[in-house]
Amino acid sequence: MTRTEPTKARQLIEGASFGPEALKAIGEAFDAAWAEIAGNFGDDPTDVEKARLRLANALLFIADEDSRNVEVLKRAALQRMALDYRRRG
Repeated sequence: MTRTEPTKARQLIEGASFGPEALKAIGEAFDAAWAEIAGNFGDDPTDVEKARLRLANALLFIADEDSRNVEVLKRAALQRMALDYRRRG
């Protein structure tokens, strides 16, 4: 996958029904959160994409139109993702 190809997770975020400022914050929070956890998911492209989709869904679950604080979004999405993992296990 090249840098210019949007991932399914990125497409999910960019297609969400939020205003441009909220989408910008959500996108930045996604990138920051992924940078923090990417090493936990190995090198298998399928596993990585599944994890990225879980993160995108977690972000979209906790975000709202007033979301602007990237750090708050990032932390909340990582917490949500961790809770989802615990529920599955």
